[in-house]
Amino acid sequence: MSTIGDAQGTQGTDRPASAEARLADALRTGPFPVALRAALAARGLALHRIRHRLELRGVHVGVTSLSYWQRGVRRPDRPESLRAVTALEEVLDLPPHSLTRLLGPRTPDARPQARPYRAVLEAAAVVESLLAELEAPPDGGLHTVMQYEYVRIGAARELSHRRSQHVVRAHRDGVDRYLAIHLGDPGGDVERVRVRATDNCRVGRVRRHAASCVVVTELLFDGRLRSGDTALLGYEVDDGSAGPSVEYVRGFTFGGGGYVLQVGFDAAALPVRCRRFARSSPDGPRRDVAELTLNGHGTVHLVQPEVRPGVLGITWEWD
Repeated sequence: MSTIGDAQGTQGTDRPASAEARLADALRTGPFPVALRAALAARGLALHRIRHRLELRGVHVGVTSLSYWQRGVRRPDRPESLRAVTALEEVLDLPPHSLTRLLGPRTPDARPQARPYRAVLEAAAVVESLLAELEAPPDGGLHTVMQYEYVRIGAARELSHRRSQHVVRAHRDGVDRYLAIHLGDPGGDVERVRVRATDNCRVGRVRRHAASCVVVTELLFDGRLRSGDTALLGYEVDDGSAGPSVEYVRGFTFGGGGYVLQVGFDAAALPVRCRRFARSSPDGPRRDVAELTLNGHGTVHLVQPEVRPGVLGITWEWD
């Protein structure tokens, strides 16, 4: 996820009246991310300058956190974060409590709301059953900040390999694992699917459901995360057990994080057409459909800076 810190604007008495009007309206009606963005635009200050001015007041907050706050990806809720918001009001020359009041009362246990698996997966009942065997909480205790996936389609047009890297954040204390869900293509053999941990985790228990081609794998951290802590993890999946593949989709129970998907094709089996799409549910109609151009390396990709709960994917057609 790119850090947003390069916004340019006009400072001092030359600020456009329209920017001040938008700021006044945003401070009056909210919500907090809109008001913060309006204040930054009206004052013409980049995030790294905001961070520096906060540090001069003894308040330490990263550019990434400021970016998340203005985009609504995260909410300043901890005591130190609320102190930073109070200092922001001074730095941005805003009336006292104009930003903090938009946050409402502090809720220490506030966490992002997850959609049920049935809203993003056709095999939701199977997934929920396998997660129950692993004694997993309903929402896993984690939400994704950034995710990159590379999917390899082999010479036989099969989904042969998948590589994933995640940045995740805990929204409760004590989280010690990530649960990776792999949904193979119809007709695949789950016993041939192999999952390897590559970065900052190790493979724990694995559960398989043959009829639905579902594999759920525990990826264990070295320690327990506290609420708000982040972790970077990576893993790979070897499959190649099914017939020709025509799409790859990823379901999101949480919104807000960034997602990049790249699909690479063997030179001996290139598709004739590729498109990206989204769905609000597993069986819903495709929306936001856009053509993708296969490059000289035989790959296509999509970038979604802020995902919404639902399904994102790439589909392709063979000759």
